[in-house]
Amino acid sequence: MNIEKNMRIGRALHKLREEAHLTQSEVAAKLGKPQSFVAKIESGERSLHVAEFFDYARALDSDAYIVLCRISAYLALDD
Repeated sequence: MNIEKNMRIGRALHKLREEAHLTQSEVAAKLGKPQSFVAKIESGERSLHVAEFFDYARALDSDAYIVLCRISAYLALDD
């Protein structure tokens, strides 16, 4: 597991969540998970499986393709 990359992806997801004006608790509720699940994703402590990623994008009121493109853009800025 690449912890640094997970952390960078988590930071990008955090930014996307804030741009969607959602709290960790709101995203977690949409996912049917505890708030700590979202916190672990955003901190890079936990990564998302592909199926979870699609659910996470929907929880952000977005599309998986858009979220993936936005994460890719954030990662490119960090390089």
